[in-house]
Amino acid sequence: MFDPLSLGEFSRNNCVTICTFLVPANVLGTLLSLIFIVVKSSCRKLLTSVTVATLLAIILCLHVASWWIIGVIQTPTFILLALATVCISLNIWVIIQSRQEEPWLEKIVRNRIQARFLSTH
Repeated sequence: MFDPLSLGEFSRNNCVTICTFLVPANVLGTLLSLIFIVVKSSCRKLLTSVTVATLLAIILCLHVASWWIIGVIQTPTFILLALATVCISLNIWVIIQSRQEEPWLEKIVRNRIQARFLSTH
């Protein structure tokens, strides 16, 4: 049976371990989504990356909420919530960009590569 009190207690008791996994996983998952939009990976890869990264960010938000529920409101909780919010926002942006004909980020990368190529020749 699902017991939210036990889940919250587990989250707080294993905070260091959970954060040690979730923080880099959020950053890497979101970075992978951004890379997939630049290199024009398949829609399936992009959606998988966005889904996993967003799910990890939501789990991080729930972890922070478990601390707020018991009254622990400190700087690290706000930093973790900000990280999760940025990751979710970037993944939403990636989905919006993937629907466009020529994504904005791809234009920037292509122009930079062309400028470097032209300056060396």
